[in-house]
Amino acid sequence: MLPPFIIEQIRRREEEERRRDQPRLELPVDAFPPWSPQPGVDDADEERPERGVVILDL
Repeated sequence: MLPPFIIEQIRRREEEERRRDQPRLELPVDAFPPWSPQPGVDDADEERPERGVVILDL
């Protein structure tokens, strides 16, 4: 029988391999440029876009 520390090392290596093999979701960075108002448009007359929160449950 193998000593416990060797069994633990083998288990850790197997877990690391499983983590590396799992697919990962890659989010696009700066896919949309930040919104900026058009020059010359009065902020008081323009309707402001609605803002909100999006929750992603993975």
